Amino acid sequence: MTARRARFHVGQIVAHRRAGYRGVVYDVDPIFSLDDEWYDEMARSRPPKDKPWYSVLVDGGEHTTYVAERNLERSDDETDIHHPLVEDLFAELRDGAYVSRDRHN
Repeated sequence: MTARRARFHVGQIVAHRRAGYRGVVYDVDPIFSLDDEWYDEMARSRPPKDKPWYSVLVDGGEHTTYVAERNLERSDDETDIHHPLVEDLFAELRDGAYVSRDRHN
């Protein structure tokens, strides 16, 4: 599989085209990285595996999602995302995107 450049970045606020929720990207995979069993069960629209997939904190929830690029778009609403992990992963919301928190061991 050949990966291509991701449209979205960590910290970017996105909206799911089909499900309608907003969230913030916290990880980007250049290609699908879960197993075929997960894909067969969860990816009902059969998005391409050779394009970027995103881990997203869902606004107003406590769960995360793994979403194909074709199902996401930039959110016009750049207000705070309410999720319990936002403060762990991001330092602040600046200019409509979250800034990653520096982690030092």
